Amino acid sequence: MMNIVKVDDSNAHVYANLYQGYSAEFSKIIDDKPDENGVFEIYPRLKGSVTGYLLYVEGIPAAITAIDETSPKAYEICDFYVLPCFRKNKVGKRFISSLFECLGGSWEIKQVAGAEHAISFWRDVVSDYTSDDYVEDVYEDHKWGTVTRQRFAHAKNA
Repeated sequence: MMNIVKVDDSNAHVYANLYQGYSAEFSKIIDDKPDENGVFEIYPRLKGSVTGYLLYVEGIPAAITAIDETSPKAYEICDFYVLPCFRKNKVGKRFISSLFECLGGSWEIKQVAGAEHAISFWRDVVSDYTSDDYVEDVYEDHKWGTVTRQRFAHAKNA
């Protein structure tokens, strides 16, 4: 059973713990290094327009995401990570598709150059979710350099 929970003071430590695995996995691609205590800094911080979500599978923390509401009903996925032991049975796809459904609006997802597994994951997710009604491009991002980006919007309710 899947349970999606918004990150707040009661579970921020769970998010922070899972974030370390995410940062370690991407450290090679984005040349990120931990501090003197071996801890990666959480970026972006979960405050202001950025909301974190945890996914629990049968009561066990399995995945995290950070979503920035850049303007009303316009979302960007900043971070998304599924623990390797849960990368089966489409857990990640079900997690983010549930949030797409719940939040509605328009979405933007970026993958850094070299993250081929992430690019193919997001293409699969967005293609399925939108029935191929999305835009993909590659551009120079001010923070991340060359990124692949998918964008889509939910149809406006009449």
